[in-house]
Amino acid sequence: MLDNKQLCSELIRALRKRRSQAAFSRRLGFATNVVHTWETGRRMPSTTDFMLAASKSGVDVQARLNSFFHGEARSKPSPKLGAKGFVPELLGLLRGDLRPATLARSVGATRLTVGRWLVGSSEPRLPQLLRFVAGTTQRLLDFVALFADPEALASTHAAWRDLQAQRRVAYELPWSHAVLRALELARYKQLSQHEPGFIARLLGLPLSVENEALNALSQARQIRLLRGKWAVARVLTVDTRPDPAKNLALKRHWAEVGVQRIGQEGLFSYNLCSIAEADYQRLQSLHRAYFEQMRAVIAGSRGGDRILLANVQLFSLTP
Repeated sequence: MLDNKQLCSELIRALRKRRSQAAFSRRLGFATNVVHTWETGRRMPSTTDFMLAASKSGVDVQARLNSFFHGEARSKPSPKLGAKGFVPELLGLLRGDLRPATLARSVGATRLTVGRWLVGSSEPRLPQLLRFVAGTTQRLLDFVALFADPEALASTHAAWRDLQAQRRVAYELPWSHAVLRALELARYKQLSQHEPGFIARLLGLPLSVENEALNALSQARQIRLLRGKWAVARVLTVDTRPDPAKNLALKRHWAEVGVQRIGQEGLFSYNLCSIAEADYQRLQSLHRAYFEQMRAVIAGSRGGDRILLANVQLFSLTP
């Protein structure tokens, strides 16, 4: 858990750089030393004020937001700073398909307050924006990285290093994620102590892959030995998209696993057809909505009985 108030102060300080608080306040168009109140926590900037402060300090807000949303924003580019409706559009992209009640619980605000933010009648202050990002995407550290180096901030230094280590494990050892999830299964938890090969048999893997994954997960501080068994420790939400080439390699890996497992238990379907362009766009929207709804079900699932792999593809065979 991060100290949001402290993190906000550190972000403002990072954007200010070597300027004095008064000079940066003037640069932002304020007659008073508002930056001092932000950094001391007496007040906090609105979302718009924070984004403007980032822009004034040299951050290309539009480009950074586009990089954060990646594929999710293709059908609807990130809003432009200064444009009417900037904040509601930004929050809408972050929200995805979360229902109002779920959204309010995720961000720690009332439905009425969140509703006002989404229609633009009010907007979240920076701490509320950070909670919104954390609650809707679980990628707060990546969002912070759009504006400052998380490793240089006291509040995020340790967590960012852990995330980078866990990201490296995900890139280099794709099966490590499945091994990690296997430790959450009731069948593993019922063991009196760790049995080498138990996870490998469950997943259909060589013992060497199980051992390599457990060693890497332990070094990344994702798991730890507790009373003779491995237990999940500090696991951060790992977004593998920052490195497009490695992310593509991961997708290929799991697509190949899907090909290998065809004919075993599971659902494997395809539909090859001709379709109008407008309907193709509709199917793309449905595809994204299905994936988001599936993630919501997974996030709300309690207990571990199975490890699932969901490969979902939709693409045009013709230009």
